[in-house]
Amino acid sequence: MASPLKLSSPILIVGGGTWGVSSALHLARRGYDNVTVLDSYPIPSAISAGNDINKIVELGSISQSEDDESHQTYVSRSLLAAARQGWLHDPVFKPFYHDTGYIVAADSEAAIAQIDVRRKRPHNTGTTMLTTAEEFRRTMPEGILTGDFPGWQGFFQRTGAGWVHARKAMVSAAREAQRLGASFVTGSSQGNVTSLVYESGDVVGARTADGIEHRASRTILCAGANSNQLLDLEDQLRPTAWTLAHIKMTSEEVKRYKNLPVLFNVEKGFFMEPDDDEHELKICDEHPGYCNWVRDAKGNPISLPFAQHQVPKEAEQRVRSFLHETMPQLAERPFSFARICWCADTPDRAFLIDCHPKYASLVLGAGGSGHGFKYIPSVGGYIVDKMEDRLDEKLANVFRWRPETAIDRDWHDTQGRFGGPNKVMDLQEVQDWTDISS
Repeated sequence: MASPLKLSSPILIVGGGTWGVSSALHLARRGYDNVTVLDSYPIPSAISAGNDINKIVELGSISQSEDDESHQTYVSRSLLAAARQGWLHDPVFKPFYHDTGYIVAADSEAAIAQIDVRRKRPHNTGTTMLTTAEEFRRTMPEGILTGDFPGWQGFFQRTGAGWVHARKAMVSAAREAQRLGASFVTGSSQGNVTSLVYESGDVVGARTADGIEHRASRTILCAGANSNQLLDLEDQLRPTAWTLAHIKMTSEEVKRYKNLPVLFNVEKGFFMEPDDDEHELKICDEHPGYCNWVRDAKGNPISLPFAQHQVPKEAEQRVRSFLHETMPQLAERPFSFARICWCADTPDRAFLIDCHPKYASLVLGAGGSGHGFKYIPSVGGYIVDKMEDRLDEKLANVFRWRPETAIDRDWHDTQGRFGGPNKVMDLQEVQDWTDISS
């Protein structure tokens, strides 16, 4: 049995990415005064998926007339309401949300059917159908979208969606947590967690590369795609990577491309307005993801994350193809930056937020499944709620420890994603990478 919690109880968070920072903020706001976050990198962690210039966020509006109170609907609406509250009203996050609207599109029959379901969600109001190249081009100022949009169909949602400056939001949350008393211990030695510390059948902290044991009443594991390397999660997480690239824009282009809606083709890729600070436009090619398949000591296949500030040449080709279809004037511009970005998929893409069934003092916060950053204002609250044994019952059921869902898991499941070759790819098979100078 875990020891009783007090506000002075030492709480240790392993991982200073999106969910670790969110957890630190919520703990500090609730008055916990002995909170420590460990990470190999200073905040924002260089390998965190949240360390990015922008992320798509869809908030919509919550219909008060919805009468579908199915379990899944309740969970989805609860998550949306909490995220919406944070991005629209929390001073830590509000400055970084841009309600520009977004364009969602596809070109295959299956993907078009999927986005049509998205368009008809009750909280998506005021959408305009787009079926011709001219209709797509008119969603932005003249001269921005100049492509032919071959076979594209979609919709334009003018409000209730847009983008957030992810890195700035994460830094803002960390600074507020620090202001309220949380400590961040970072660095390749003193912040690099090499193992959890086990004692008397429980987890009592973590050991860092410098040999120090950080002991705590509760240890919260928020190590993202690296969580598998610290704990046997019984196949509930699949580390999966995506690819992104930046191109440099001139000062004049940054002004012209400002306040644009997000353009997102679920099979081709997406972009949003350039970053004001670095004058770079981020483009992502869309696909079901990459894994890095190797064998563990027992001969079992595992996807092992690694940091790489390049992308496969095939990803570069997909990015340029997307630009040729949308903004051909930018399609051959050299990349100024690129990287692979890791997340961790659960079998059903629901979060994994629970107390470990064997180690009572270990709290799990993992399984972002490609949509975890949107909830940085609120996800730490769910993790702390679970630590305090007061997480909403329906949420707790969806987020529970559930290894039964990973029995005979199909590691190549695309999980409803489209794009590229329409399969999960293997980084072990990549022969050619970009060569972008730093």
